[in-house]
Amino acid sequence: MPFGAPPLAPDDPDATVFIPRVGGVPASSKWPVVDPDALRPYDSLATQMLPRLPAAPPGERPGRPGRPPRVEPKAPSIAKSSGKMAIASLVSRVTGFLWKIMLVWAVGTGVVNDSFTIANTLPNSVFELLLGGVLSSVVMPLIVRSQDDPDGGAAYTQRMLTMGLTVLGVGTVLAVAAAPALTSLYLDQGGHANSELTNAFARLLLPEIFFYGVFALVSAILNAKHIFSPTAWAPVMNNVVVIATLALFMLMPGKISTDPVRMGDPKLLVLGIGVTLGIAVQAVLLVPPLLRTGFRFKWRWGIDKRMKEFGGLALWILGYVAISLAGLTVNTRVLTSGDPGGVTIYANAWLLFQLPYGVIGVSLLTAIMPRLSRNAADGDVRKVVADLSYASRISTVMLVPIAAVLTVVGESIGIALFSGGANSVAQAGRLGEALAVSSFGLLPYALVMLQLRVFYAMKDARTPTLIMVVMTVVKVPLLYLCPVLLDPHSIVLGTMLVNSLTFVVGAILGQVWLWVSLGHLRSKRALGVILFTLVASALGAAAALAVGWLVPDFGGRATAWVKLILQGLVGLGVSFGVLAALRIEELAPARKRLARLVKRGERSTDG
Repeated sequence: MPFGAPPLAPDDPDATVFIPRVGGVPASSKWPVVDPDALRPYDSLATQMLPRLPAAPPGERPGRPGRPPRVEPKAPSIAKSSGKMAIASLVSRVTGFLWKIMLVWAVGTGVVNDSFTIANTLPNSVFELLLGGVLSSVVMPLIVRSQDDPDGGAAYTQRMLTMGLTVLGVGTVLAVAAAPALTSLYLDQGGHANSELTNAFARLLLPEIFFYGVFALVSAILNAKHIFSPTAWAPVMNNVVVIATLALFMLMPGKISTDPVRMGDPKLLVLGIGVTLGIAVQAVLLVPPLLRTGFRFKWRWGIDKRMKEFGGLALWILGYVAISLAGLTVNTRVLTSGDPGGVTIYANAWLLFQLPYGVIGVSLLTAIMPRLSRNAADGDVRKVVADLSYASRISTVMLVPIAAVLTVVGESIGIALFSGGANSVAQAGRLGEALAVSSFGLLPYALVMLQLRVFYAMKDARTPTLIMVVMTVVKVPLLYLCPVLLDPHSIVLGTMLVNSLTFVVGAILGQVWLWVSLGHLRSKRALGVILFTLVASALGAAAALAVGWLVPDFGGRATAWVKLILQGLVGLGVSFGVLAALRIEELAPARKRLARLVKRGERSTDG
């Protein structure tokens, strides 16, 4: 039915029903991604509005007269499962961040790290094109629906695995064979990148494609059976394997040879095979839990008719992925035209950029998406607008002060975390500068992610893809201007700046598009919150700068840590203190949660 139309009667065969991604799945979870640090904006498409089956007499399953309803397994406690998965997610993020820092310590931010980073990007990109986006948005929801089959969905699951494993296997073999062609897409021929080293890493890392796919497919089956712990903890074991690999790498004598590049170089083999082994372990760890459920795989060929049902949706998602990867390709080519280390600096600065949104924005969307999807399914425009406005204001209040402080302490963050080992203080400082110049895009980034999910809640997969087209059309010319206007040393700063400007364009475009679709968006109230938050954040940034001037020089890394802690505490304290004094209503949820944590700590101390 058109969005905004009155909902149909519940017993109408054409009515829609809200189907959760998996019955009983914890609200804080999402469909598995190949990289825990990757935030895929179309993940929410795993929540779909499926046609409601006609009502059936008692004792009969819909559409299958005389067959008794299948007894569903009792879902585990959502609160308990959410808590366990939150711990696993935190450990995964911490260990994943640790091995990225260790890699910088081990090889620096020069040509070796650039070559590894580009090669390690390829498996993610190829997987997304082959299966990732469609798997998340189309196939996943149908697993739940297939559980109404007489065999409990076994045949559908076997067919899905057969199709997935075949596509993954063929795609992996072709990708490894075409490694030089794939890497050439990311390397500027006139730049400072080492194509031979990148090709060598790519041949060792591209087999990850197959294991990424196995992990995603088996995770979906386990989640459908209310088994969450293995899928949550498997990425941690991947990170542990990579950390062990890097520890061994740093203990080995010598360096990776870059001229000439030797495929038999022991350190090259250890790094490439060890990282791939981590992904393989992540996938293999899910096989025993799957077997314990009683599921047995056998080859079953053919396309299930339910897979065809969402064919149009899959095409839009594939378009979104392809356009995103086109922008990433141009971005990487521009980075490789600058000084060595640009790709590595950009990748780690982008990782730090996403961190506040990953902690705050994702939690907010996880909490609000079910309600927003329900209101969208009911065609209740007023409630959808209310949810959108509230989420936008909360994002503003929480993220703008953080962005302001990041602008001040960005360089200190880079030096404190990434200097040491093979990486100099100057290179680490450049990483922090890249974070600082792009931090203004943090709120626009969060708003774009929110707006896309609103479109998906309205069963509109086309508009997000069209918005991505416009963002990419704006982004690509600006990226190509960076080598023209900037010296090679500053190109990475320019690309980070362009990245944030693109999100500003996307946020404005999405807001206009939603205004056309939904009408009045309560923009006046949102603008008021933005104004007050900007004033509070400016005061916080000024206070942080003042504190930084008072800190004496203890030496590069020590000074950076002192500035990071003092300026961060003072800047955020002043910003949120001013907002609290102004009695900004949108700060209340965070204030109440903090109060609960303090009371809980007091009770544990008293006990």
